[in-house]
Amino acid sequence: MKFDDKDVDWLSALLAEAASVEIMPRWRRLSDTDVRQKTSTIDLVTEADVNAERYITRRLRERYPDALVVGEEAHAEDPSVLPSLGDAQLAFVIDPVDGTLNFAAGLPLFGVMLAVVVNGETVAGIIHDPLGKDFLIGLPGAGAHIRHADGRLERCRVAAPGPANQMSGIASWYMMQEPERSRVARNMARFQAYFNLRCAAHEYRLLATGHGHFVAYVKLMPWDHLAGVLIHKEAGGYAARLDGSAYLPRHVGGGLLAAPDRDSWEEIRRTLWAE
Repeated sequence: MKFDDKDVDWLSALLAEAASVEIMPRWRRLSDTDVRQKTSTIDLVTEADVNAERYITRRLRERYPDALVVGEEAHAEDPSVLPSLGDAQLAFVIDPVDGTLNFAAGLPLFGVMLAVVVNGETVAGIIHDPLGKDFLIGLPGAGAHIRHADGRLERCRVAAPGPANQMSGIASWYMMQEPERSRVARNMARFQAYFNLRCAAHEYRLLATGHGHFVAYVKLMPWDHLAGVLIHKEAGGYAARLDGSAYLPRHVGGGLLAAPDRDSWEEIRRTLWAE
């Protein structure tokens, strides 16, 4: 089945369904056996992640039997699915619970993210907030919008750029190696404010709605960034890998910086990595 913009309504409803059936019944009700470590004490997976991804994957394969489905938890079990993403005619990329650390701690900052990739290009991004029951949606050339729980659409716009000491954002320096780690952490003090929500879904929402100026990430797994980067772009922003090259669905390295526009991208990049 071919994908078109009308399918966004169906996909949005699917994310809300999965949240209602598999995620929210487990929020603040997880037992010790429902939470497991993956690579570290801050890299967790819960029964909500696993079951929500299975739910979404099953429904996607029923509707789009020939599509590639790349889920964060499925990739953890079988990394071979990821290299096919750049060449797939139609692919769906799922983060069933973005912000798992928050979810496991009972904090209300988590989301469900889905991106649609056609022939190596992201053609739709959806971020669902199960608590606010709304959707952040981006489509190429159509802008970015919040679809509120009552159906009302609100256009998204990134913040106006400014000098470094008037901009706020996040840089994931804690994932860097020394001496870069200490340099970037120190240089964050040159900006007006720093935030870290431990949830890319809500960090991209802050940027797309003009409540933050930039994010700088080191780890580039597609389920964390494809939807958010498209939404940010459609809200008027500019994003690129740290070397200035375009960010593509097949990329898993090279870092990423998203900013209000290209000029502010350059200033933020210089400021963060200044000696």
